[in-house]
Amino acid sequence: MGFKKYVIFSIILIIAVFGYVYSLELGDYNVTLLGYSLVLPVAAWVILPVSLLALVTYLHILFYSLLKYFKERAIKKDHETMISVIKSNLLEKTDVAKFKTKDFRNLSSILSQFKLSVNDSRFTSTDEELNKIVAYVQDIKDGKFVSDKSFKVNETTPLANLNMLNKVNEQIDFAVDVLKKPENFSSNVVRQSFENVLKEKTMTTVKKLYKNIKLDKDLATKLFEKDAANNEFGFTAEEILKIVKDLDYKKDDYLALAKNYESILQPDQIIALFEKLSAELDEATPAYLHVLCEYEMIEKVREIVSVTADTEFTAFKALLDLKEAGKHYDLEAISYK
Repeated sequence: MGFKKYVIFSIILIIAVFGYVYSLELGDYNVTLLGYSLVLPVAAWVILPVSLLALVTYLHILFYSLLKYFKERAIKKDHETMISVIKSNLLEKTDVAKFKTKDFRNLSSILSQFKLSVNDSRFTSTDEELNKIVAYVQDIKDGKFVSDKSFKVNETTPLANLNMLNKVNEQIDFAVDVLKKPENFSSNVVRQSFENVLKEKTMTTVKKLYKNIKLDKDLATKLFEKDAANNEFGFTAEEILKIVKDLDYKKDDYLALAKNYESILQPDQIIALFEKLSAELDEATPAYLHVLCEYEMIEKVREIVSVTADTEFTAFKALLDLKEAGKHYDLEAISYK
């Protein structure tokens, strides 16, 4: 029975009892308490406790109805807050949420220790914003760039970083823009931008941008491979020298560099390049000797190694001795490291 019906029927009952007792014509009854007297019809005295009980019942029902209302309201608010917590978790945010109920506080504490992810592409809920967030997160994980401005992600989060990588992979012109101001982007975004530019842009564009980033040996190798494949607009010897100086190249690195260019450059070009490198960097000398051997410039090799200590360049010296003895070996069969 609803509260309204209860009130109506209880009032009807009180009136009915009053009417019945009053019809008995029992007269009045005097009650004296602490010197005060009150004279009322007997019918009134009969319904007085009933009326008081009804009033107390009304107050009791109203009190617990209010408690129930505020509890349900708190649960509803906490439910909305929990949805916000889930959204923040998916967006990799660390927003602080306040809950009114103990159960939701405990649940929030548990969820805060997990990283939520959605694998079901058919995810649905009654919250449209949550549905959109999940869909966008899935798109980013699938390698798509999400450009919707309503999708707000903290720029320092891995999710935002992945979205930026997707943009770099989708938009080569944006990759170029990244390399123009690399200080505004994370190192992996800059790196991916450079690799994409190497693949898709001309050497003319690459030469304008490569100085803006800090090269490592791996990136430098890819850069030199690009240069070797587009040598008509490639690096000068001075530019290559500056790059390798900044990278602290070792002997093996110079040998790899020589092999990269030897099938592309003209003999006089590659010899001149490694002669210059060798003149300034001792670590490049084995690579220079390798190049000279490749082009059978044996006398030049002999001239260089003849003024070195017996323990230096022993492989090249052995190669020279073998040639003098009429023994011919492929250079790759002898270690010259």
